[in-house]
Amino acid sequence: MAAPSSSPAARSSIRDRVRAPTAEELEAIPWLPLLTPTERRRAEASLVVGEAEVGDVVCRIGRPPTYWFGVIEGLLKMSNDNADGSSVTHSGLSAGGWFGEGTAMKREPYRYSITALRRSVVAGLPLDSFHWLLDHSIGFNRFVMNQLNERLGQFIAALEIDRLNNPDARVARSLAALFNPVLFPRVGEVLRITQQELAYLVGLSRQRVNEALSRLQAEGLIRIEYGGLRVIDLHALRQGFRPRSRA
Repeated sequence: MAAPSSSPAARSSIRDRVRAPTAEELEAIPWLPLLTPTERRRAEASLVVGEAEVGDVVCRIGRPPTYWFGVIEGLLKMSNDNADGSSVTHSGLSAGGWFGEGTAMKREPYRYSITALRRSVVAGLPLDSFHWLLDHSIGFNRFVMNQLNERLGQFIAALEIDRLNNPDARVARSLAALFNPVLFPRVGEVLRITQQELAYLVGLSRQRVNEALSRLQAEGLIRIEYGGLRVIDLHALRQGFRPRSRA
C-alpha cells in the first residue's frame, strides 16, 4: 500500500491503518473457498486489510508492488496521471473485485494508480503469498486466469466504445464494467454509486452523466433508485448506448 507521507501534519496513510481481517471480511473474498484447507489457512494468515479514506492512494504508478489487492467494500478508481496534470481513468473497482494480478505476477512497477473514491475497505495479499499460491494451488490459478481473461475482454470492449466518442456509450460501458459478475461478484443487481462518483470514473461532468443516465433509463437499460442504480439489461449496456428506433 502507498507509503506514508513524511509530513508530520499529514493524515495517517492506509499503511498505518492495516489490521487483520475479520471473519466477515474473509467471507467476502471470492477466491478463498477455491483453496484447499491447507492453502486457505496459509492465505488467511497472511491477508491484511486497510481502511482507505476518500482520496487515499492504494497503489501509485511507478512503485513496485508489495500486495495483490481486493475491494472488500467501497469504490476505487484506476487511473494514469499525465505530465500536463490531467488524469485518465481506466476503470472503476467495486466490491468483490481483485486487481493487479498482472503486475504482481511480473513483479514490475505499477503502470497506474488506484485511488479511493469513497471510504473503502481494501484487502491485501502479500506478494510472496500470491506467488506461493500460484505455485501450489490449482483453484487459485483458475481464479487468476479467469480474472485475466475477463479483464482482457473488458479492455477490448472499452477501446471499441471509446472510438465512438459517444458520452452515453461511455457511461453505459462504465456501468456494465462495474456490474461484471466475474470481476465484481459482490455488486449484485444494485450498484451503490453517486452520480458524482460515476462522473469521476467516466471523465464527464456530473450534469452530462445525469443526462446519460436519464436516457439509459428511458431505454429500459437501468433504473435509477435511491442511492444507486439497478441494471435491467446488462447485455445492452455492454454494447454501449444504441437508442431503439421509434415507430
